[in-house]
Amino acid sequence: MEFITRIFPFEVEFMFDEDKGVYTIGTVAELIGEHPETLRVWERNDLLRPDREGYQRKYANNDVKRLKFIKFLMNEKGLNIAGVKQLTSMYSCWYKRNCKGGAAQNSATPVNESKPCWKLEGTFCLVASDKAEMCNSCDMLKNCTGCTGCK
Repeated sequence: MEFITRIFPFEVEFMFDEDKGVYTIGTVAELIGEHPETLRVWERNDLLRPDREGYQRKYANNDVKRLKFIKFLMNEKGLNIAGVKQLTSMYSCWYKRNCKGGAAQNSATPVNESKPCWKLEGTFCLVASDKAEMCNSCDMLKNCTGCTGCK
């Protein structure tokens, strides 16, 4: 990999961007075994936010992982759309573009064993080492200006 990045530094970075929308809705629907309209319903309910090129949705690899996790929650855990929306709202990295994923249950990295990672199947979300880590990723705090109650 190092050899490739020295020769083609820009192309490799582009090729492995997990958040770059490259798949059409038909391709993704076929990949996960759902009808395209189901994906549109999930999007309307704000379960995911694919990129758009004009009027065409473009799904990234991380979008496919999110969709697989949504499917798991519905089919294996019995949640409906409202339940999935409620649960995914507790994932601070659900819409973030730089989520690093989780870690295995028996790893040296502290994990929340009650919170499976949506990005890396078979792993769990990492435990924040301090509250500042969580606050820095909070959209409400980032968008807050001029008030004193939230900082």
